[in-house]
Amino acid sequence: MTTITISNELKHTCPNLHIGCITYHHIVIESIPQMIERRMAVFFNELKLALENKNVSDIDGVSQFRKIFKAVGTDPSRYRPSQEALFRRVIKSGELYSVNSAVDINNFFSLHYEIPIGIYDLKQIHGDIQLRIGDDHDTYEGLNGRVMSMKNKITSGDERGAFGSPIVDSKRTMVTEKTTDALALVYLKPSMQEDEAHQLLQAMRDMFIQVHGGDASYKWIK
Repeated sequence: MTTITISNELKHTCPNLHIGCITYHHIVIESIPQMIERRMAVFFNELKLALENKNVSDIDGVSQFRKIFKAVGTDPSRYRPSQEALFRRVIKSGELYSVNSAVDINNFFSLHYEIPIGIYDLKQIHGDIQLRIGDDHDTYEGLNGRVMSMKNKITSGDERGAFGSPIVDSKRTMVTEKTTDALALVYLKPSMQEDEAHQLLQAMRDMFIQVHGGDASYKWIK
C-alpha cells in the first residue's frame, strides 16, 4: 500500500493546508457518458453566466490557494492554481474540452468545490508519495507539453521524482483509458473543517464509482 505524507517544511509553511486522497481500484475509464456530459454542459454554462462580471481571483477557493502559493514562493499570476485555470477556460468558452471520463469528472469536482485535484495512474507511481515544496531537482514534463520546474512550488513525488502539483500534472502518471487503478489527490480549502472534508471526499468517491465501477477508499492526510 502506498503511504502518503506531507513534508515538515510544507506543514510548517502552510499549517492549514489539508490534503485528501481517494484510491480507486478495478475502474473502467472511457469517454464521458452522454447524460453526464449534458449535465456538465449545463453546469458550465450556468457558471459562465454567474462569473461574467466577477474577478476570478475573488472566488473563495481561488483566493485561498493564491495565498497558499504565495506562502511557498509561487507567483500565482504566473503559475495559477489549476482550478483557477479551469474557471478561466469556462468563462472564456463556456465549456472544457473532454479528455476522458476520469479527467472530465475530476475537472467538474475541481470547479464545483473550487479546489485543485490531481488524478494519477497508480501503476505509474513507484513507492511512497510525499507532498513537499519543490527544489532545483524537481522537474517533469507537464500535461501542457512544457517541462515544469517545481522549485518553490507544492509538488508530489515518488521514488522516481516529482510527478504532480496543484498547477499541472505530469505525463508520466496521467490516467488513460488503460488505467484500472488510480489515485486522486484533493487539495482541500484551508478553511475547511474535518467533517466537511470527509463529506466532500465521500461525495467525490461515490460519484466517481457510479461512473467507473470498481471500489474505492478515502482518507484525510494530516
